[in-house]
Amino acid sequence: MSDLRREIVGHLPCLRRYARALAGSQVRGDACVGAALEALIAEPGRIAEGEEVRVQLYRLFHDVWATLDPPVPRASETEVPDELEGAGKRLSESIAALPSRPRQVLLLSSLEGFGPSDIARILRTDAAVIVSLLAEAREDLRRQAGTSVLIIEDDRLVALQIADIVRDSGHRVAGFASSSRDAEALARRLKPGLVLADVRLEAGTSGLEAARSILASLSVPVIFVTAFPEALLTGEAVEPTWLVTKPFAPDTLKVTISQALLFRPAADAVPTPA
Repeated sequence: MSDLRREIVGHLPCLRRYARALAGSQVRGDACVGAALEALIAEPGRIAEGEEVRVQLYRLFHDVWATLDPPVPRASETEVPDELEGAGKRLSESIAALPSRPRQVLLLSSLEGFGPSDIARILRTDAAVIVSLLAEAREDLRRQAGTSVLIIEDDRLVALQIADIVRDSGHRVAGFASSSRDAEALARRLKPGLVLADVRLEAGTSGLEAARSILASLSVPVIFVTAFPEALLTGEAVEPTWLVTKPFAPDTLKVTISQALLFRPAADAVPTPA
């Protein structure tokens, strides 16, 4: 395997994570990554030595994404059930979607760690445009309505750190669980609007198993916050899945929460109590 090919392969797990977050689905995200790799096989010169390979790979992905990306429905185009009143209806409307390009910029910045100049190269535009789009996306984040969040984490200090970020994002902490059994019981009782879960829990239990059990009876986004991302970047993870790798920056978790709620079915929205 050539050095260039080896470097491309090394970046694929992170590209899959990004594509999954952008598309709102592991299946759709992986399909887009697969299409980008097919384009690279057909035209190997689209990634060359001499320029940062990671930037070129994400640029190739976005070139392909632009030909495949269906527009995400905006609030005005999405039916909101009449039975959702007050905060529930406002929540459904507010998370209907961020516009596609600001959403891409925000994820490239906060989730993937690219700076404005690299994002400009990836999206084939000017850095000044990227700065403007990033500000627009962050303003949209601040306008999102809150939901209730179940935190599944056996490290108490980490759980409290996550709780602070959840509250700072305008959401409410519904409860804490440190084992899969406690998590399943709390989810059944509290019916949270979002679940944040570590993969490895106390007493050898698994956040993956807890998530599978919760998703069997509750339609809710699950974000895994873990130091073991390889357990999820396999193509066989729980769906829907979102991934934040420890250690993480607060903005990374905030943006991932927003993106997970963005793709949550409106009818399943859970309002935050006053």
